[in-house]
Amino acid sequence: MSTDQKILKGLLFAGAVYFAAISTVHMLGIKVPMLFIFFNVPSNAYQDRIISFLAFGWAVFLFTAFTDPQKNSALVKAILVAGAGALIGLSIINSFTDFQSLDPAINVNIFWLETAGVFAYWLSLVIFYVRSNR
Repeated sequence: MSTDQKILKGLLFAGAVYFAAISTVHMLGIKVPMLFIFFNVPSNAYQDRIISFLAFGWAVFLFTAFTDPQKNSALVKAILVAGAGALIGLSIINSFTDFQSLDPAINVNIFWLETAGVFAYWLSLVIFYVRSNR
């Protein structure tokens, strides 16, 4: 296995762990920055639980892809496409939501920083997926 393939596997595993953590904190209602992207925005328990089981699905998909990224290449591609969609969605929320109407103390720049972190992870997946399939 090449170094690029090992890095891709590590990134997929890290993503599975990250989304499992997101699932856990959302189910428990514990607002942790980076695990709750909009950690200081009011939410309802039912919303957090919906996010919890959807994040669990991401964890399962990422873990399945991790087991053999070459064999599960179509799944890795689907994760990359879905990740791009998620980044577009986060960017739309960050750009067009009037967070100040929810709480004047909310600083949207923190959400952009978190979104940038998700983007960096996604871009790393893209780079190492492409490199490992040369």
